[in-house]
Amino acid sequence: MTGKTFGLISALFFLTFAFAYATPSTHIWAPSTDIQPYKKIHVTADTYTPTTGKGTNSDNYDQHNYVQQIYGLTFSLLPEENIPGKIMAETGFDYKKGFGSFYDSTPWYFHFKLGIPEGAYFKNMPAFAAGAYDMGTRSHRTNYNIWYLKGAKTLTFGKLNLGRFSAGYFNGNGRLLRDKNGLRDNNGPMLAWERAIPEISDKLWLCVDYQGTQSSYGAINYGFAWKFTDNVSAILGYDIYNNHNLTDTVTLQLDVDF
Repeated sequence: MTGKTFGLISALFFLTFAFAYATPSTHIWAPSTDIQPYKKIHVTADTYTPTTGKGTNSDNYDQHNYVQQIYGLTFSLLPEENIPGKIMAETGFDYKKGFGSFYDSTPWYFHFKLGIPEGAYFKNMPAFAAGAYDMGTRSHRTNYNIWYLKGAKTLTFGKLNLGRFSAGYFNGNGRLLRDKNGLRDNNGPMLAWERAIPEISDKLWLCVDYQGTQSSYGAINYGFAWKFTDNVSAILGYDIYNNHNLTDTVTLQLDVDF
């Protein structure tokens, strides 16, 4: 990595906010089947802001009026010449803050993903990905350990692109993921629809993203992205929790690739 690149990454770390969860390549909220290209470094910098403060739910997610932040990097792992040649992988880490001292004292989280892109081995083959995220370093406090399996397929009707549809399932640490009554609620579906909108601009992308459970991970999310350059884009999202004891939130995410 050149000194200039390192300086740009450092500046992003200290001058921008970031997302509320450890960040593998995502839709708006949950991981997607996308994986970072080989030799690319992906930096995420987002804010995750409650619209009002409603307090804490039963998995100890302390919402209140905090703006949660993460400073994160994601790296690709497998070169293009890997065998069998169409399997991709990424890993990364995040520094999370803004949850109060109970969580901020152990702020490091890790993630990884292994996947196959659409059409890799035969025509009309869906994309698939499996991985884990929010693997914290403190047992019974930050080790949410969300494991997931997800598939995705772009559908068309004649010449009309209907967008890409994703479906999957996740399972996390039942000691930490609880519903509003304090009962274990640590697994559920992951669903998404997304589409680039070239009818308006090649730079515009829309998405609706859902993750199950009434834990702090359960939400439906609406948003759009704008691609400023080949390497810089931003997402604006609105998040509605399945647990209505938690307030709606606004996500503003900056993505930069090197």
